[in-house]
Amino acid sequence: MGKKSFKLLSTTTPEWIKTVLADFDAFLIDHASCERKANALLMSMIVKYPDRTGIIPRLIELAQEELEHFAETYAFMEKRGLSLGKDYPDPYVNQLLAVARHGRDERFIDRMLISSVIENRGAERFRIVAENMDDSDLAAFYDKLWKSEIKHSQVFMLMLQREYDAAAIDMRHRELIELEAKIVADLELRAALH
Repeated sequence: MGKKSFKLLSTTTPEWIKTVLADFDAFLIDHASCERKANALLMSMIVKYPDRTGIIPRLIELAQEELEHFAETYAFMEKRGLSLGKDYPDPYVNQLLAVARHGRDERFIDRMLISSVIENRGAERFRIVAENMDDSDLAAFYDKLWKSEIKHSQVFMLMLQREYDAAAIDMRHRELIELEAKIVADLELRAALH
């Protein structure tokens, strides 16, 4: 599986960053929520797939990193006098998860691939935030984050390659990134990661 397979099929519209910068506090609150949910997803995968001992250490490591990102994001919220809000369903993530197949292996593969795609989109958007942020501390934070998210995206793919045929994984990944491009094109612009 080459580097090409990690690419998204669409890029974020310039209007997205304008929307984010117009209400960065809302974006920061949403970002914290996304990091918390990413941690919860990883922990739930450890519980659902205890027999996959070859990848559990990596899932734990990713969960710890997501928790660290949540804590760092929350620290920026505190500096701005913000508090955590009510969690709202994420239309982007929910549309991706809705196409996850049934069956133990199929669902596992799809959850890992969807996680990879979400991390990849997050990386792209965190890079955009870093490049457009006037606050040097926030710019450095988001620069660090986008590099971490790219690594996470690749780790999900590499974990799958340990257990499944690369060609089959690549084909399903292609289907999911095609769907992801359509979802992104139809999303309402808001001050949120997705």
